[in-house]
Amino acid sequence: MGELILLRHGETEWSRDGKHTGRTDIPLTAKGIAGARALAPMVRERAAGQPIVAVFTSPAQRAVRTAELAGLGGPGVPGLDGGAAPTQDPDLWEWDYGGYEGITTAEIQQTRPGWSLWSDGVIPGDAAHPGETAEQVGERVDRVLKRAAPLLPEGDVALVAHGHVLRVLTARWLGLPPTAGRYFRLDTGTVSTLGHEHEQRVILTWNVPPGSPR
Repeated sequence: MGELILLRHGETEWSRDGKHTGRTDIPLTAKGIAGARALAPMVRERAAGQPIVAVFTSPAQRAVRTAELAGLGGPGVPGLDGGAAPTQDPDLWEWDYGGYEGITTAEIQQTRPGWSLWSDGVIPGDAAHPGETAEQVGERVDRVLKRAAPLLPEGDVALVAHGHVLRVLTARWLGLPPTAGRYFRLDTGTVSTLGHEHEQRVILTWNVPPGSPR
């Protein structure tokens, strides 16, 4: 049985500064580009042991570019060993932060002391950022998992996306409510894996930066 390989995209200016980055399409920084490229040896090592049979990315350029730099392919660029290019999956977009788009937690807490995304949610924004609940994000990642799960008997499936959406996806993989994603810190430019132990869904590795042993 294959595993889910989760890649959080490399650093952007907003992720570096702690700004909530949902649907705003921010490019990688120079550090983010280098960090995404540094994931390639980890990805290739995994593929040498078991094939990566499918790659799904968020449509955001920071995720698409990370997949390409990590050796998973990109628009018009074949995947590992000439495999199919990644599929952009709208359900892997980051949490829509609504009116909190581009704002840091510290700034939000100036008017909402003790605010937490996981327990307090977001406020509506403009037409491009209406906002989402944790449950709505959970519904999206459930669809991702439903598409990925049938592919796992053939090999690994890579998902390249964002911090909060991948944390919710991990909670749902484990059968937990979407808000349980609060327990899974996930840094930029890291690799995590989800799989099975005795047919039980588990976390196999988490938040692993480049150069770390698997």
